[in-house]
Amino acid sequence: MRPPRPPKPVRSTRDAAQRLAVALESLKGHDARLTAAELCRLAKVSRNSLYRYHTPILKSLRTQQQRGPRAAQLKMRIAADRRRLANRDLKEKIGKLATLVDHYYAAYRDATKLLARRDRELAQVRRQLSAKPLLLPAGK
Repeated sequence: MRPPRPPKPVRSTRDAAQRLAVALESLKGHDARLTAAELCRLAKVSRNSLYRYHTPILKSLRTQQQRGPRAAQLKMRIAADRRRLANRDLKEKIGKLATLVDHYYAAYRDATKLLARRDRELAQVRRQLSAKPLLLPAGK
């Protein structure tokens, strides 16, 4: 027969809160490990008890997570995504603008060709007129 297990030590809520606070302080410099699971593992407290009985410590954990390098990386990633979207929209607008410029340049060339043709036609008509304009007598 097996010997009986020694009884588990009874721990108070205050003791758990103190251990959680100490564990939170020890995790402050390690952003990669700043999670609720890691905090509870260090303090030897269940996550359920952290969420149920120690909400102030949980709130301070969340604020530290928001201030850490991961949060800064997330903000930078979001800003980069916004810039990427803006660049895509600008590239789309550049394409439309280039099309518009091409259209107006083609219209300019057509108008220039038409004016040159009209100038040639007028010059030809002037050459064909051999007679000088006559002055008509004023009628009385």
